[in-house]
Amino acid sequence: MTSHRTLYSQLPATDRLLRDASFSALLHEFGHSRVVSTLREMLDDAREHIRLQETLPPWNEDWAAQAKQKLEANQRSALQPVFNLTGTVLHTNLGRALQAEAAVEAVAQVMRSPITLEYNLDGAARGHRDRALADLLCELTGAEDACIVNNNAAAVLLMLAACADGGEVVVSRGELVEIGGAFRIPDVMRQAGCRLVEVGTTNRTHLKDYRKATVDGNVALLMKVHTSNYQIEGFTKTVSEAELAELGNELNVPVISDLGSGSLVDLSQWGLPPEPMPKQMLAAGVSLVSFSGDKLLGGPQAGIIVGKKELIARIQSHPLKRALRADKMTLAALEATLRLYQHPETLVERLPTLRLLTRDATSISKQAQRLFPALQTHFGEQFEVRVEPCLSQIGSGSLPVDRLPSAAITFTPKDGRGVTLNALTQRLREQRKPVIGRISDGRLWLDLRCLEDEAGFMEMLTQ
Repeated sequence: MTSHRTLYSQLPATDRLLRDASFSALLHEFGHSRVVSTLREMLDDAREHIRLQETLPPWNEDWAAQAKQKLEANQRSALQPVFNLTGTVLHTNLGRALQAEAAVEAVAQVMRSPITLEYNLDGAARGHRDRALADLLCELTGAEDACIVNNNAAAVLLMLAACADGGEVVVSRGELVEIGGAFRIPDVMRQAGCRLVEVGTTNRTHLKDYRKATVDGNVALLMKVHTSNYQIEGFTKTVSEAELAELGNELNVPVISDLGSGSLVDLSQWGLPPEPMPKQMLAAGVSLVSFSGDKLLGGPQAGIIVGKKELIARIQSHPLKRALRADKMTLAALEATLRLYQHPETLVERLPTLRLLTRDATSISKQAQRLFPALQTHFGEQFEVRVEPCLSQIGSGSLPVDRLPSAAITFTPKDGRGVTLNALTQRLREQRKPVIGRISDGRLWLDLRCLEDEAGFMEMLTQ
């Protein structure tokens, strides 16, 4: 048996490798310091391989090829495109809403050139970055004014900080929600300097509960929170926005609403479950409504506040507004997305989120049947491959109890071992464009609702 010392002596020196002609292209493409650092890592790995295996590493015959592979892997962006076959359309961990082509083009344009972000061409003076979008949002929601921040959590924080001014905010106990990342309404109120006043019970809140909480005259806001990520059923009672707005008008106390997802159109016209719309809330008399840009709206991450002009003015002048304002890329993408809503007759074709949500189960099943033979041939030795009906979900806390009929290709390991299934999921994640599915009932499910690049998927998976 060859000794460790003898094997170590057969490893090449870094300097010798760098002088080799095979490394010239790598040095030119990746730079001297990165190539040297990679070689040192490879030599450390080689010594460890010798220590454990008592053989030279496989790459000892071609260090340049191994170095190139490692350098290219390290150069990949941390934000990699993936195939989302989880069955969750608005998947928070996978970036939520896909952007419309119009939004992508708008972002590219504002990144390449100086723009009129805060410049008024008519008056040759400073303008306001929210102005163009505010006009669009007023048109689409019926609001008096609007403003944009970087996400809906920021929008809620800003509404409370600017409009409650340290006073009491009355909320139903059944609406004290927590969303992802332990974002809780009571904690947000504390950070905004407000005092939370809980009324009612978890399952039942009456208008008289709100009225009773206002008798001391210290209430600054009445608040409604749309419970978008859960639903209470059974013996329940809630106060509508219209009822609360009437009470707020009587007491001269603004009513604000956190819609969470928020949709600018009636989703039921496409057979989807209905979701409260900002326009409806404002028509009911609510003073301010906040909602997300990257959920059902189908745009970039943003927090949108629409409502009464005097309250929006208070928000715009609050010190937190500058800290939470949206950047030019967000504003460009959001404006382009909102303009799509001016032409509702083409919205399904041009807005990816709506296009994916409205795919019918029959067409998805036909797609699965087309893919099945090749996948059966490629994976059938180790797995039982099937086409099965399944239920997709909207995701990101939107319509949590509603499901969309879909179809999936499932993979069940023939040996019944979880390790075999885990190896498959890892293999799929290691593809040039990773494939993300979900494991349930001892099977890997690839829900095809969000698969639009069918040819690219098959070419990569079966090569």
